[in-house]
Amino acid sequence: MIVEVANGPTSTDADVILNAKQTLVVPDILANAGGVTVSYFEWTQNRAGYCWTVDEVHERLHQIMTREFNTIYELMTTNQIDMRTSAYTHAFNRIGNAIEAQGTERFFSSEHAVQGR
Repeated sequence: MIVEVANGPTSTDADVILNAKQTLVVPDILANAGGVTVSYFEWTQNRAGYCWTVDEVHERLHQIMTREFNTIYELMTTNQIDMRTSAYTHAFNRIGNAIEAQGTERFFSSEHAVQGR
């Protein structure tokens, strides 16, 4: 198993070799998500004017990271794809769901495209 703790540390050629050897590569987009998530926690607390304990932060982070890892891992095994492709697929699905929840008429309107909104 390789966990990418840097941004983009594995080349495309290395991915091909590692996948052929059935080496599980936890991609940077997932491995580094904890830092981004905790930054979101800070932002949320600052806006609301409250403070979580370190233990609360760890527990919330653990829940989120475990859920996301499991979702991506399940998508990987179900579709027989590598974990990087699974992580990107999961991300694109979430983006699609967010756009769909807001409705697509405004998003894909010619006014939106012209004004770059």
